[in-house]
Amino acid sequence: MRSNDYPDNAEQKINWKVFRFVWPYLIEYKSRIAFAFGCLMLSKAASVSGPFLLKNIVDTLSEKGVNGLILVPVGLVLAYGFARFSMILLGEIRDTVFGRVTERAMSKIGLKIFKHVHSLDLDFHLNRRTGGLSRDIERGINGISFLMRFFVFNIAPTLIEILLVIGLLFFNYGVAFAAITMLAVVIYIVFSMMTTDWRTKFVREAARADSASSTISIDSLLNYETVKYFTNEEYEANRYDKSLADWEEAKRRNRLSLLGLNAGQGFIISAAMTSMMWLAAERVVQGSMTLGDFVLINAFMMQIFIPLNFLGFVYREIKGSMANIENMFALLDLSSGVEDIAGAPELVITQGAISFNDVSFHYREDRAIIKNLSFTIQAGEKVAIVGASGAGKSTLVKLLFRFYDPNAGSIFIDGQDLSRVSQQSLRNAIGIVPQDTVLFNQSIFENIRYGNPQAADEEVLQAIRLAHLDGFIAQLPQGSDTLVGERGLKLSGGEKQRVAIARTILKRPPILVFDEATSSLDSKSERSILSALQEISQGHTSMVIAHRLSTVIDSDRIVVLDRGSMVEQGSHRQLLARKGHYFELWTAQLRNHS
Repeated sequence: MRSNDYPDNAEQKINWKVFRFVWPYLIEYKSRIAFAFGCLMLSKAASVSGPFLLKNIVDTLSEKGVNGLILVPVGLVLAYGFARFSMILLGEIRDTVFGRVTERAMSKIGLKIFKHVHSLDLDFHLNRRTGGLSRDIERGINGISFLMRFFVFNIAPTLIEILLVIGLLFFNYGVAFAAITMLAVVIYIVFSMMTTDWRTKFVREAARADSASSTISIDSLLNYETVKYFTNEEYEANRYDKSLADWEEAKRRNRLSLLGLNAGQGFIISAAMTSMMWLAAERVVQGSMTLGDFVLINAFMMQIFIPLNFLGFVYREIKGSMANIENMFALLDLSSGVEDIAGAPELVITQGAISFNDVSFHYREDRAIIKNLSFTIQAGEKVAIVGASGAGKSTLVKLLFRFYDPNAGSIFIDGQDLSRVSQQSLRNAIGIVPQDTVLFNQSIFENIRYGNPQAADEEVLQAIRLAHLDGFIAQLPQGSDTLVGERGLKLSGGEKQRVAIARTILKRPPILVFDEATSSLDSKSERSILSALQEISQGHTSMVIAHRLSTVIDSDRIVVLDRGSMVEQGSHRQLLARKGHYFELWTAQLRNHS
């Protein structure tokens, strides 16, 4: 599957793929599951024995009379109490033992999905709905947890208990009691399944509305500053209010459909119990059954319909869980458009030379971004890529990092085709100072350490000094432990760029990329950042994406792009002397700043 659209089929039945997916997590804890299942079987045995003990107690009381209560065998009462307590205790032990299996499975599944989402290509992440995606994953994991807990230890054992009770009724009281019970069970199960299948679409609608409102809420909060800039608080509130109204309506339809289901189930149970009690009462009056038998049948009917009612709940929840799990499976079915070949070797850096050989690329077939581009950055050389907006400069960075593969042509580093080496080794070899540095909501120190999570504290401090960030940090009350806020909003553009530089220094890559690293800075900050960039780029192969031409005049070579094609290349002086495309860009920028 190569789409960001999740399936939306309200008529889809139970997806048995879920159980194949869960099975490996179950068999990992075979001993725990066996013990929990043993507790379950003992609990059911205690449950079935209870009504027989109750019958004997009632019959003894009937024979001796109320005044003969003291003569009731104490053993029967104690046995009944023990059976009831054993049923509860064994059930709790079962849940406790199996809880470890469920929690561990949820943890592993959550980690699997987290890794899978990170493995997807940039195209997916540019189009994803962060809030809705988060809720889909959360509900999917919880749905799998529900299936593991209830399908394995409730549905099958409940059906076994029902068959056991029907058999006991048949052998002890005849075919009529067994037939009524069997018919009621069949009608109940068929009605529950058909009605639940019908109302699944309402569950889906509610889940979809919930995801939509969550997406709007998170998206608005993440863009808090933009909302404030344009004073669109009321617009955002109205948008959120509309999504909540859709959610309310979806929940209303869901609730009404649930009312119909519960009412129908209640009628079936009531009709079956009434029929059984009527038949048992007649037999007692006729003398073919004792009062204890009447109590036993009543107890069995209560006992059989309580788990049967629970079975209906479980089936409803399974259908609801399936609706939630489908989105998660759709996510797991997504494949990245950029994948390593089988057994891809690691990139080996010997010099750090980069070659673009006849590279073409487009996001959409009707609009080419890069056209037959060829140029080479020699080892240790600093090459700037310039051009007007939309010329394809930043796209080259994405291709170099292999966020996308070229539609034609190849990119090489030291003669190694990037499409033939592992993506991890490729990205380990390249450091970047991006145009928009996004930081984690952690301390400055930890954000810098992100460049090399295994780095020692002293190495981080050295990177801070080399990035000339120590003076700024010294002014902060909490120093390098200062939290930067979500996405680094507490820091200015220049401060974030210095953190990005320190992070890249700590990574120590042989190849450096600067993607318009000073485009949003003032002149003073720009000069300071440029000085730091010049220091760290010494002896490294560097590719600089620049809009401001004044920042790249010291480059060894400048490649000029126009509409995805290279129109010129050379040093700053050579290009000015030619009075071509670069000269026009330079003159236009001088005019704008004069």
